[in-house]
Amino acid sequence: MIAYTEEQQSMATSIDADVERRHWFDWRWHIKHTIRDIATFERLLGVEFEPEERRDLEETAARFPLSITPYYLSLIDRENFRQDPVYKQAFPVSQELQVEPHDMADPLHEDQDSPVPGITHRYPDRVLFHVANVCSMYCRHCTRKRKVGDIDSIPDRTIMQAGIDYIRETERVRDVLLSGGDPLMLSDDMLDWLLTELRAIPHVEVIRIGSRMPVVLPYRITPELTAMLSRHHPLWLNTHFNHPVEFSPASRQALRRLADAGIPLGNQSVLLAEVNDCPRIMTSLVHKLVASRVRPYYLYQCDLSEGLTHFRTPVGKGIEIIENLIGHTSGFAVPTYVIDAPGGGGKIPIMPNYLISWSANKVVLRNYEGVICTYREPDDYPSRFCDRKCATCNLQLDTGDSYEHDPLGISKLLADYDETFSLVPQDNERLERREDEE
Repeated sequence: MIAYTEEQQSMATSIDADVERRHWFDWRWHIKHTIRDIATFERLLGVEFEPEERRDLEETAARFPLSITPYYLSLIDRENFRQDPVYKQAFPVSQELQVEPHDMADPLHEDQDSPVPGITHRYPDRVLFHVANVCSMYCRHCTRKRKVGDIDSIPDRTIMQAGIDYIRETERVRDVLLSGGDPLMLSDDMLDWLLTELRAIPHVEVIRIGSRMPVVLPYRITPELTAMLSRHHPLWLNTHFNHPVEFSPASRQALRRLADAGIPLGNQSVLLAEVNDCPRIMTSLVHKLVASRVRPYYLYQCDLSEGLTHFRTPVGKGIEIIENLIGHTSGFAVPTYVIDAPGGGGKIPIMPNYLISWSANKVVLRNYEGVICTYREPDDYPSRFCDRKCATCNLQLDTGDSYEHDPLGISKLLADYDETFSLVPQDNERLERREDEE
């Protein structure tokens, strides 16, 4: 059983004089008593802001709402709260109101790539399904600050059904990612209905859930929830740990329950200035993740959303962190460092370069230690011209239900059977979808 610490008991009693031990482990109690104003934060953490600073903080929270679960608040080191990574992720600062010329409300153009409400269709075979606009905790670095907390536009079954219908009618979609907000803010029954509907679509092979609940409210991961989720395999879940201090006995238990239910787990971190922009911190984080059976999936460069400039680091800092991971830890513990391209271009990997040069016969490589070596190319590799006539190919192509897709981007330039010699981005499938919807 997870311990109920004196710190947690003191905070719980300050929130609710009639609180019992069982309430602290009930995720609904935390939702009911979420901290949403500066005064309550000061009282519970035992701090006091100067009047001018408090006015600035309240002005920020009026535009970008404040929401911290009592659990996540309890992780903050009150003796050094201004430097605490949990505090920095959860608490508003006046810099959020400094909107720079390059900042955008919707930097990833999710709304432009939305054929029906709730669906973002960017990649050919997968869609993002927005099923919630609220979270238990509002991350200050959220790329969807324009939507999160908008209680007037919470998707209902009618909107969700429109998304389900679009997925059913679009046979290319084999992968559906439930996102928000946080999908685990939905009730077990609503989630069960949604997953049942999606699982009934023959061409949907994989369903994923993106949730920060294992980090900010791990008590949401109940035995009842995991039992329900396990009925809808194959089901994946990506969560969002940014710093080692976010690992607690409760978060580890939540991850253990999900993993024991057969749900593959991944983690998507965001690189945040003065939070985790340090190779040692990131090394500790990925080690804690893999120890809890969570694959470090992505390390995101902070997006160009409004009010995030103070969080953004140079891209070089991310490269430095990856350089300090590759070769120094297990390969599966190294996330892919990506920039989610402004304008809806999708995730672009930004990784250190280990290919130094090459000729017709050799490639020159370097390893993580700086050792430089050559790899000899084969002398007798026959020229293979692909004419796309798969029926006469000597390779084994009986792949069952795999589908053929037209080449796109660089793969189009590399195709032997395609005469394209330069790229014209205006004619890609994603932009054609946008035009069709206008």
